[in-house]
Amino acid sequence: MTRLPRIARLVGVGLLLSGCGHDFEPPDRGQRVREAEAAFTPALFDSVAWASDSVRAVEGNLVYAEKCRRCHGPLGRGQTDYARERRLEVPSLVAADWPLARADTLRHVVFVGHEDGMPIYGEGGISPREIDAVAHYILEVMRPDAVGGGGGI
Repeated sequence: MTRLPRIARLVGVGLLLSGCGHDFEPPDRGQRVREAEAAFTPALFDSVAWASDSVRAVEGNLVYAEKCRRCHGPLGRGQTDYARERRLEVPSLVAADWPLARADTLRHVVFVGHEDGMPIYGEGGISPREIDAVAHYILEVMRPDAVGGGGGI
């Protein structure tokens, strides 16, 4: 017996469900945020360890470039063309009064997202290790003066 590729199985299930009168409706964004909130615990980050802060910063830079730069921009200031085209209000990560400038708070928001557009990265988006790395990169490399870090990698 041959196994169908995963996508073929999913399409088949979708056709089967649609053929019997069931419509697939994904959960709304608010429900998904609430589910991520229920799954979040600070203990997710307890076992994350790094060889050095430099390694952590490099990994964080890679995550930032892949997941965050499109909306927050290369310098973390927000106001990107991507965000403007989608009418997203994206905060500056480097503003002196940015309310998320603490590692625990930032990890939480990256994991859970929010209903106004921040992706829900903790639910299959990126690992706790990657969340820790990007939080470190934002706080210690992008905004070292705001948290007393030394800056640079």
